[in-house]
Amino acid sequence: MSESNEALTDLDREGDLAADYLEELLDIADIDGDIEISVDRDRATVAIVTEGDSDSRLERLVGRHGETLNALQSLTRLAVQQQTGERSRLMVDIAGYREERREKITELAQQAIDEVLETGDEIELDPMNPFERKVVHDAVAAAGLISDSEGFGPKRHVVIKPVDEDATEAEQADERPESADSAE
Repeated sequence: MSESNEALTDLDREGDLAADYLEELLDIADIDGDIEISVDRDRATVAIVTEGDSDSRLERLVGRHGETLNALQSLTRLAVQQQTGERSRLMVDIAGYREERREKITELAQQAIDEVLETGDEIELDPMNPFERKVVHDAVAAAGLISDSEGFGPKRHVVIKPVDEDATEAEQADERPESADSAE
């Protein structure tokens, strides 16, 4: 089996294990929801979705600013890790929350990118969770600018910087974000 097929099989297995874990949680909580499994950007993604109107109890699993969803994702990753013995980068979404959030953060990032391009000044964004920072880093990289995560814990935020025309490519590569955000 080729290395890429093996990785896909591992991601499919992660998705299946996560789906089983989440299905059991939904059964215990007596919450209606269907599980969709996919592989997106080299990571397994498991979404809990509903047809028609979403169950308000399902929305409570998202929580305020996605805090409950983030906790549920961490627990699901731990459950998968317990089964596989490997660290998981699995993403969990509920009722489309992450996709909506991705769109809003991408829009915010684009506004900041436009301002950096217009003024040439760096911009510090408000603190964000790892998922949101990754969305910003991806948008900044696509625009050809530089971004970095700074701060610690709940104060960790993204700084968007213009490309320094005088800096060498190696120096600019040093300023690009580390893979810590992308692992979340």
